[in-house]
Amino acid sequence: MTDARQMHQSPIGVAHFSAIQLPPHEFVRQAAAAGFGSVGLRLHPAFAGAPYYELPQGSHVASEFRSLLDSEGMRVFDVEFFIIGPDFKASAIEHIVAAAADIGAQRLSACGDDTDRSRLADNFNAFCQLAGRHGMAVDIENMGWRAVSSYSDSAALVHACGQENAGALVDAIHFFRNGGHIEEIDIDIVRHVQLCDVVGPAPKRSEDMMNEARTGRLAPGDGILALKALIAKLSGKAAISVEVPLVGNTPAPVHLRNLNLKTREILQAET
Repeated sequence: MTDARQMHQSPIGVAHFSAIQLPPHEFVRQAAAAGFGSVGLRLHPAFAGAPYYELPQGSHVASEFRSLLDSEGMRVFDVEFFIIGPDFKASAIEHIVAAAADIGAQRLSACGDDTDRSRLADNFNAFCQLAGRHGMAVDIENMGWRAVSSYSDSAALVHACGQENAGALVDAIHFFRNGGHIEEIDIDIVRHVQLCDVVGPAPKRSEDMMNEARTGRLAPGDGILALKALIAKLSGKAAISVEVPLVGNTPAPVHLRNLNLKTREILQAET
């Protein structure tokens, strides 16, 4: 049985995509009530037409949001989502990076979608330098339909970048569904792991991969992924959060509470 003491001793976060229908203020309130200690926020669209929210640096709404974080005992761990494609310019998103820093975010989440690996490494390097000037780090997340499709691609990009604040984000669905193996994880570059679960064989087509990632995730422990082994590998090395988009008519508070409880059951099994 999860109690308040365990929640305090084992803080976990929740990604905004788990209840993207909720604007930041309400998302923080609901996440806190569900037992989470931190949130990720989506302040930049993950793809064309994707929902996101704005908390401009120095704005009244950002000030109110910081006060809300304090009153709820919450923090912002990461801000997403940035696509480093062929036309990526770090300077074009500095206002969002500044806004993320303004609300206390520690890391920025991105994906690599440029087949020119030299240009990709240069742009990732520039992004890390920009983030560093604002006191943050950047994590690359692999996705099967992107140029950086596997964990090994992410790790290679981090090492090619060479910046101390560059990291790889291990999202369970993308890690396992795209050939990742626990033993290949470099614990020196992974600072964030996102948990979820799935059932059935891994999809092969890009469209099916996207559909599964956006609408087919399950709460941790409800599927077939080796989450306990993943946590055992990264325990004490990486922050743990959960990302399972709300699909259907389940109320957001119920969904978030279930994600918290299921994640803690996985964590308890490793203690």
